[in-house]
Amino acid sequence: MSDHIPFHIQQEILKRLPVKSLIEFRSVSKAWKSLIDSSDFITAHSLLHAQPQHLLLRHRDWHHPLKKIYVSLLNEATFPQLRIVQTCPRSIRRFDFPKIIGSSHGLLCVHDSYSEVVVWNPSIRKSIAIQLPSMTYDRFLFFLCFGVCPVTLDPKIIKITQFGQWCEKKRKISKYWKVIVYTFSSGEWRKLSYNKERRKSVLHKHTGPQVIIDRFIYWSALYPPRPQYRNLIMSFDLTNESFEVIDLPHNLACHPHNQLSISKLGESLVILESSKNSDNKLVFVVWKMEHNVQRSFTKLFTIEAQHESIAKVLGFRESGQPIMEVKDDVSKKSKLVVYEPNSKNFSDLEISGVSDEFYVNSYEETLLLFDRSMI
Repeated sequence: MSDHIPFHIQQEILKRLPVKSLIEFRSVSKAWKSLIDSSDFITAHSLLHAQPQHLLLRHRDWHHPLKKIYVSLLNEATFPQLRIVQTCPRSIRRFDFPKIIGSSHGLLCVHDSYSEVVVWNPSIRKSIAIQLPSMTYDRFLFFLCFGVCPVTLDPKIIKITQFGQWCEKKRKISKYWKVIVYTFSSGEWRKLSYNKERRKSVLHKHTGPQVIIDRFIYWSALYPPRPQYRNLIMSFDLTNESFEVIDLPHNLACHPHNQLSISKLGESLVILESSKNSDNKLVFVVWKMEHNVQRSFTKLFTIEAQHESIAKVLGFRESGQPIMEVKDDVSKKSKLVVYEPNSKNFSDLEISGVSDEFYVNSYEETLLLFDRSMI
């Protein structure tokens, strides 16, 4: 770029370039390197405009079932032709059973054990490991959430531990939450207080996915049996660090909890309601929450395959088409397909692997973590 262009104009131009170009342009001059490496530039670049959307796919190859493969697909018209095999960082490769907790602002949070989580930016190939504090009540199940505050761009990890304690006065077991939050800006864990009695009885579903929309993290939960379990959705606000309970309409609240999950379609929260048809094959109904209004869900479409067995809905393309794992009833292998709701046709993505080992999540290109040291 010409030296005759004022530096502040150069800065504005650089803010609008993709991440890959910025990484290369750091070698152009010391001034550009200093600028691109700065926290202010990284924040400005992330907030200025939307970056290209990618789909991260993880699966286990049928011929090498112990090997976990990460593939990035550009989520646009060329999908799925443009594929990039991602180099997974060593901190994640050493995990035996890595679970991707969630994706937010281009960062993915991966967890495997009771001691550590890894936050990974696949766009710049950088990861940071965070130690989970060891506490005596970790013999109880805990639940992890992850998200980046859209206002400060500060990544946060939330650890929720729920346990019971006998209350002699009430003559029953009282449930308690223990919530701690880690923020990258502070580099520390701190206790989070809350005061709504209603939340204490909620049982978190530890196996389901989380969804991040704007400043909210959503996940599936249950009310205890009175006389039966009822489905609900919990949310956590990344800006003010508050929890909320989202009640569901009766038909979804009373549906078997192991046949209900949540996902993200565009910038909307959707519920996936599964059941079996007369041929004993899974059928999915997609419900969309309207304008974040509780109990207000609209049925979008039904997914039903006549010749193949749908295993699960893994996510959605930017165009709204579901990406699904289907099983071959003969070979018992699984493959990925895309469903077109209007034509009701299935398109094979030509990606196969071990059943129940597929994961799909969207992420955007970002410079976040670039200015942070490895922990």
